[in-house]
Amino acid sequence: MRILLSPSETKSVGGSGDPLDLQALSLSTLTETRKRVADALVAVCTDDPAGAQKALGLSDALAGEVELDAQLWTSPTAPALGRYTGVLYDALDQSSFTKATRSRAESRLWIGSALFGLVAAADPIPHYRLSAGIQLPGLGTLRSTWRPDLTAATAHWEDELVVDLRSGGYHQLGPVPGAVTVDVVTEYPDGTRKVVSHFSKHHKGLLARTLATSRAEMSDVPALLRVARRAGHTLERTADRVLTMVTEP
Repeated sequence: MRILLSPSETKSVGGSGDPLDLQALSLSTLTETRKRVADALVAVCTDDPAGAQKALGLSDALAGEVELDAQLWTSPTAPALGRYTGVLYDALDQSSFTKATRSRAESRLWIGSALFGLVAAADPIPHYRLSAGIQLPGLGTLRSTWRPDLTAATAHWEDELVVDLRSGGYHQLGPVPGAVTVDVVTEYPDGTRKVVSHFSKHHKGLLARTLATSRAEMSDVPALLRVARRAGHTLERTADRVLTMVTEP
């Protein structure tokens, strides 16, 4: 089983790992594309900091992110699961994992990335700032850059249960054929339902924690539903490969 998460704009800084080595990342067929994107990001942040700030959509308060991106090849790394922060990762609460649950989570969790395409939970990555909607000088859109290679790199997962919890922009970087997707809706007392994106991140983090740390082996959707429902999640199967997670306001 593999669980795909969105990254977060906010990330921890620093780390104790050696500088970025693309060969150390999972899905080695993505190495060349990763290098092209990384080189383009470092180049614009080094040669044109003001232009980079604009291209990355950063406010003056976040201008320091440009310098951190310029140091991409020399800054320390940390495991991806600990690098990302924010609402989803607060709900996932990886700091509370035991040795056993961490081992299970690291074998199942993958994180989408505008810079790296997709990384495994334990992959060593540096702090960076780059989102899926950005277009870097010298590259097309990140969607056009990643989509062919990323989908091809995950094609061998077709016989596994893949739960794709990535948001739209990161899903579009490279859809995984046959993956199960999850929509999150809030149901109100009058029976109406509404999608609320902020709370969607929180509830996807909770669901990811349940699935990633479970001792159960889940090879199909019925098994996934049993584990999630036993943990108190309300999940409906609305299509063969689509689940709806229903939450309260």
